[in-house]
Amino acid sequence: MDKQWDAAGYQERYAFVFKYGEGLLELLDAKAGERILDLGCGAGQLTAKIAEAGARVCGMDASPEMIAQARENYPAIDFEVADATAFTVAEPVDAVFSNAVLHWVKDAESAIERVHAALKPGGRFVLEMGGRGNTQTLLNAVREVAGELESPWFYPSVGEYSSLLEKRGFEVRFATLFERPTPLNSIEDWLEMFGGKLLVGFTVKRLQEIRKNVAEILRPAMYRDGAWMLDYRRLRVVAVKLAC
Repeated sequence: MDKQWDAAGYQERYAFVFKYGEGLLELLDAKAGERILDLGCGAGQLTAKIAEAGARVCGMDASPEMIAQARENYPAIDFEVADATAFTVAEPVDAVFSNAVLHWVKDAESAIERVHAALKPGGRFVLEMGGRGNTQTLLNAVREVAGELESPWFYPSVGEYSSLLEKRGFEVRFATLFERPTPLNSIEDWLEMFGGKLLVGFTVKRLQEIRKNVAEILRPAMYRDGAWMLDYRRLRVVAVKLAC
């Protein structure tokens, strides 16, 4: 995540991002006294959950708006503005946790390298991100309306991401790609919140038209009983930094 995020709107209207991420905390299994980095912490809700386990946690996010909101939400926790491809830590951590952010990082190798450098030998990397095929129906509709566009997201398969991790010195202990249809109030609002890097170079009027037309195309397949259901697919991975 980076600049120009509506942090207050994000945590109000897209709370599912961190609520679904609570299941990932079970895989992290934070212990009291551990040093843990929450990479791409957003407004800090899951960072606070990690702290509740007694871990010494720091949240990082590339968005100053998100970090400002996180600091307001949880003033007792350390939060820093930092890029996933360039961050450093003062001392190695026991675990790096990342929920719903690494699909925004197209330079995956640099991000994995920085995570590896941040971890102690034997430290664990626990992540969830958009996986292969995530929101594909929506992306198809956007391209039907707006023409061919370059996706700002990196949605890897299990094999693709596992290979990147193993290349950098991780052992993959768990990896799964799964369907997670996700309810939304509005496709148009989702595109306004998350689609800024996808829909680049259009006038405000044209953006409104595109979002409206995409919703019309998707309505027959994705709107049921007063709610939208978006075709999310998620990749979850647990990897351990090898000792040598």
